[in-house]
Amino acid sequence: MGKLIVTEFMTLDGVAQAPGGPDEDRESSFEHGGWQWPVSDPESGEVMYQEASSMKALLLGRKTYDIFAQYWPQAPAEMPFTALLNSVPKYVASRTLAEPLNWSGSTLLSGDFGESITALKQRYDEVQVIGSLDMVQSLLRLGLVDTMNLWVYPLVLGTGKKVFDGGTVPTALRLTASQIYPGGAAHLTYETAGAPTYATMPDE
Repeated sequence: MGKLIVTEFMTLDGVAQAPGGPDEDRESSFEHGGWQWPVSDPESGEVMYQEASSMKALLLGRKTYDIFAQYWPQAPAEMPFTALLNSVPKYVASRTLAEPLNWSGSTLLSGDFGESITALKQRYDEVQVIGSLDMVQSLLRLGLVDTMNLWVYPLVLGTGKKVFDGGTVPTALRLTASQIYPGGAAHLTYETAGAPTYATMPDE
């Protein structure tokens, strides 16, 4: 069985909406699009590419797919991610999209969601998810996430879609790696570890 790795770029207050540009996602009148680049640095960018290079398939929710499909097919060829994302097999979970999809190598998942994702994990050694906040909650609910790859940036925005928002399934995580980068980002890698446990703090 392969691994499913979720990568999210988020602020200290958990906002992950539109990190890449002002007009990437203005849903709910979001005014802070493009917040990631001013606190980025070459070192973290290289690590992101190295991590993404090991993916065998990319799994996206509809909204993230729409954003990516509008940008990456026409992205500059000299950008390392361009060839990677355009060549890797892409799978989309959506109830509203219809075939044919407009990004080469894309397949719309059909049938039961959980069974479809399990089949992807059986087929590929490493399936990666980027963004796709609504879908991530479904993946966590079904226990299908193996690793949470979180990039936490030194910003508080107050509004916007969050990685962990209402409806998030209680999940225990185990920290497996951490690193701080010059722009202030904290890179935290967690493995999922089942349900949380609870206890009362001892008197002493």
